[in-house]
Amino acid sequence: MIQAADIREWRNHDVVDPKGHKIGVLEAVYVDTTTDEPAMATVRTGLVTRQHLTFVPLGEAILGPGYVKVAYAKGLVKKAPSIGTDDVLPAEQEESIFQHYGMTYKPGPNGERQLARR
Repeated sequence: MIQAADIREWRNHDVVDPKGHKIGVLEAVYVDTTTDEPAMATVRTGLVTRQHLTFVPLGEAILGPGYVKVAYAKGLVKKAPSIGTDDVLPAEQEESIFQHYGMTYKPGPNGERQLARR
């Protein structure tokens, strides 16, 4: 798991799946607002002229020299909800990211968002 102090250090490193296939480049990390621990990353994918940011969970992520290995296959990540490279994650789209990966979405007690970009 990426520790909060390491987030800046791992930005722009390759993100690979369990078999070592490159998914894209780590763009940003989103933390769980209740624990302040890294929860999701956005991965820059697509062609140079048509890039977007795709979300992938960081649970069970492994850090290596120049890469972050996530626990999800490249095909699953490529089909995950995404946003434009200059866009912000809309609150109403947050739950769909968790559903895509079969994870439970837990907003705050007053409906606060579960993810915050770090």
